[in-house]
Amino acid sequence: MYTGFLHLHSVLRYVALLLLLIAIINSFVSWMKKSTYNSRDKKVGLLAMIGVHIQLLVGLALYFMSPYVRFSGFSEIMKDPHLRFWTVEHITLMFVAIALITIGRSSIKKITNPITKHKRIVIFYGLGLLLILAAIPWPFSAIARPWFSF
Repeated sequence: MYTGFLHLHSVLRYVALLLLLIAIINSFVSWMKKSTYNSRDKKVGLLAMIGVHIQLLVGLALYFMSPYVRFSGFSEIMKDPHLRFWTVEHITLMFVAIALITIGRSSIKKITNPITKHKRIVIFYGLGLLLILAAIPWPFSAIARPWFSF
């Protein structure tokens, strides 16, 4: 079961990143062109938010199944870089990133100026994307994982 969730989380990582990039680029181009905020913009932002929330749910299931996450011996956890990353750092950065994306999406609902809407999406989704990229265990990082966990 753990392996299946790990594979799903690995594949969905790229889907969520792609959706976030599309939403950010779409809003940035619309912001620069001073375009209206239309239903397509709304759907793109919503799909990106849904993508990261699905990734969060799969990640939470993994968190409670993972052999790399410990719930006792906090001083030992903090001394071991691998345990600290999986138990504390990864989940904290991801929660903050997804919170920023969700706040960005919900903060534009009452705004009437379309340029401000696009700007908020770029800022909040962009900050969320940066945190997500920082929290991914890339193959070239100290806490390396392969590009795909198959």
